[in-house]
Amino acid sequence: MVDTLRADATRTDEPSFARGTQTKGGTRRFKLDRWIKRFLPKTLFGRTLVIIVTPLVLMQAISAYVFYDRHWDIMTRRLVHSLAGDIAFLIEELQPPITDEAVARLSDRAGRHFGIHLGWRPGAILPNQPAIPLFAETETAMREAMMAKVRRPYVMFTEATDRQLEILVQLPDGVLQVRTHKKRLYSSSTYIFILWMIGTSLVLFAIAIVFMRNQIRPIRRLAIAARAFGLGREVTGFKPEGATEVRQASIAFLQMKGRINRQLTQRTEMLAGVSHDLRTPLTRMKLQLAMLGDDAEIAELRTDITEMERMVEGYLAFVRGEGSETPIGCDVGTLVADVVQNERREGPPITYERPDDGAAALPVRPNALKRAVANLIQNAKRYGSAVRVAVVRAADVVEITIDDDGPGIPADERETAFQPFVRLEPSRNPATGGTGLGLTIARDVVRGHGGELTLEDAPTGGLRARIQLPV
Repeated sequence: MVDTLRADATRTDEPSFARGTQTKGGTRRFKLDRWIKRFLPKTLFGRTLVIIVTPLVLMQAISAYVFYDRHWDIMTRRLVHSLAGDIAFLIEELQPPITDEAVARLSDRAGRHFGIHLGWRPGAILPNQPAIPLFAETETAMREAMMAKVRRPYVMFTEATDRQLEILVQLPDGVLQVRTHKKRLYSSSTYIFILWMIGTSLVLFAIAIVFMRNQIRPIRRLAIAARAFGLGREVTGFKPEGATEVRQASIAFLQMKGRINRQLTQRTEMLAGVSHDLRTPLTRMKLQLAMLGDDAEIAELRTDITEMERMVEGYLAFVRGEGSETPIGCDVGTLVADVVQNERREGPPITYERPDDGAAALPVRPNALKRAVANLIQNAKRYGSAVRVAVVRAADVVEITIDDDGPGIPADERETAFQPFVRLEPSRNPATGGTGLGLTIARDVVRGHGGELTLEDAPTGGLRARIQLPV
């Protein structure tokens, strides 16, 4: 059946080699792949962003490393050596004996030319307390510069309030206080570089998101259209768009959809003619038998013709598969309720449980689905003394279960029961079984909706038929 092939086309089996024995290297590689897949994004959009962002992050990390390893080191050494040189020059300008007036005059000139302000503490010694630390690289470079140029004990402090830097230098007659701005030791290009990296990264990341969303949208539309077609629903308003490869895939999908629809149309037209051709001679035979009387032989012939009509209808229903019916949105609970009401007219009692109105609504081919459910209920009635039907709405599926308390079907024969014209009951008596097409037609209809029909053990001890329809 074309509907069955269309529904099964999305099912894939596990490769045989994946179940085989793996070597140690293959096992490690397999574990590594599982670990990577566990943390990778699941969507194409997410994985593409990872592919774009990862080189960007690596490039920024390498740039930052080169900047801090080269630029930061060079700029720091130049700045600290410049400051240490200025301090050494000012100390040399102060000739003993050092007075407050001499320090004030020198501080005035240093402030105008170097941005340095001096203070004098006669007779003082350096405080015995730890200095406020700077960056390790800056502190090391400053220590080396002071030892090379000033050659005197010193202590350096930072004050975050006014961004001032204080250096106390021990002189023979006291402590010289040197105050200057922190920019003498720190370059603003560092922060500009960091802001530039973060800003450009955010801009590139935003551009990548917008670009990838536009590229992923046609793929998502193709997936939605393919899923709708696989569920037997109408695909309207879909057209090829996006990149060349996506357009090629969309065109191939539309061509496949057209070929399948043409095959369905040709099959329906052919079967309409076959149905007419078969019914016509059967009708003539029935009319001729009606004029022959009521002998026992004539009654047997009438019974045979009636059975032939029933078999022909079953064969045509199997081949037709209700493929030409248009899906419409309806409540599956209400649809199954109508079938149960019709089947209650004769046979064992049927109990029915359904969800709230509208809870199980989805697009279906109502006549085809009713036929499938009716076939399953009739099978349950044929072999059981009580039948239970239930409709349940799960997260993303609607389940229909039909339970009976009959003998059931062995687990190893359940798949065989779905084969066309196969009857597990050996006789051909219509009273004990049909033509062997009921389960086949039901599964074909369910798969035409993108769902699945399975047979299980029922809680009542018989057989459970479970229909799962995707929402």
